[in-house]
Amino acid sequence: MSKDGGLQGLPKIWSHENPPPGFDSVGQGVRIASTVTIFRGSEPHPKRGIRLGDNVVLFDRVRLVMGDLIVNSQADLIIENNVMVNAGAYLSGEGGLILEEEVLVGPGAKILSAGHEIDGPPVSIFGHSLTYGRICIQYGAWIGAGAIVREGVTVGRGTVVGAGSVVTRDVPPGAIVVGNPARFLRWRKGFESTELRGQGWWNRLKSLILKAVH
Repeated sequence: MSKDGGLQGLPKIWSHENPPPGFDSVGQGVRIASTVTIFRGSEPHPKRGIRLGDNVVLFDRVRLVMGDLIVNSQADLIIENNVMVNAGAYLSGEGGLILEEEVLVGPGAKILSAGHEIDGPPVSIFGHSLTYGRICIQYGAWIGAGAIVREGVTVGRGTVVGAGSVVTRDVPPGAIVVGNPARFLRWRKGFESTELRGQGWWNRLKSLILKAVH
């Protein structure tokens, strides 16, 4: 029987004074499975790195990717309080990534802040330069199982990204998006007003509707 209220498979709380190897800082009550792996350069940075807030949970086989903090000035990975990252998720901080408070990341989801140039020579993609784009997953959003979020995207507050979706552009707060590429399905019930989304999102949506009509 587990000591955590009968829950089996929940990683143990990190109780040491110093953060685990590869992490720059961790808050209180953080749980990191022993099978979590990190890819990063060995040199730390005074202002950037892998930083976890309080009560963060990283389940089995989560992969955190940073690259070289010295070479890449955009690299940063911030996971705020009460974020849960489920098994097998892949989080790239190479172009900058922030998961705001109470974000849920489903099993096998991939959040990719880096990619590759694809046009022009050489033929092999291996020889092309990397591309970067900061990603922000805002407060209380849910990234469904197996979903992919591409570089440079902001996923709004309380958004639901359906399982297996591929997000290639910003998602307004309170929206539910599904598919490849991810498309707007509907607003979450109770969040149809502009209060959560902000007037800017609403005006943008109205403009798109008007263009489609005329």
